[in-house]
Amino acid sequence: MPRRSSRSLWTAKLTGQAAGKASPDPLPAARAAYEGVVLGIDPSLRGTGLAVIRFVPGKLPRLLASQTVKLRPKLAFAQCLGEIARQVEALTGTHQPHCVALEQTIYVQNFQTAQIMGAARGAAITPVAMRDIVVYEYAPLRIKQAVTGNGRASKVQVAAMMQHHLGLKQPLPSDEADAAAVALCHATNWRQ
Repeated sequence: MPRRSSRSLWTAKLTGQAAGKASPDPLPAARAAYEGVVLGIDPSLRGTGLAVIRFVPGKLPRLLASQTVKLRPKLAFAQCLGEIARQVEALTGTHQPHCVALEQTIYVQNFQTAQIMGAARGAAITPVAMRDIVVYEYAPLRIKQAVTGNGRASKVQVAAMMQHHLGLKQPLPSDEADAAAVALCHATNWRQ
């Protein structure tokens, strides 16, 4: 058997195909549609995207709120983390999400960047963890696959599909569209 690349193995895993199979199981088990409010988070130190979406079976998902936590470059690191936590806390208090969906950090080449991303993720997760809200994490490839059908979709394609899925007149800003995509990914991949 020829050796498979890590990319093809990840693609197979995220699309539900086992390592040796040519195709997924013919008939996956039926599952109930997701119902509830999801806070989607696309964490970043200077531009964290947040989106709150209500899912009701048989209806178009409804965007309740979205925002980008834009922080000035001159703002100190700790102040940025505090502001991310405050904004997540405010949305959580207002919309009472049933769960939070967060984009995973898969691979970062630079150690310092990894530390910064980890701190931003921690600042976003802490307010919801303190409220005992369950946090689900999804790989970027899986999110794009759920939203566009293509795990390698561009940010523009993700924003366009989120505009379509949510029935919006205008596309969301990039970070907010990514956060909404994480929430939609959770709703489509949810298991009872």
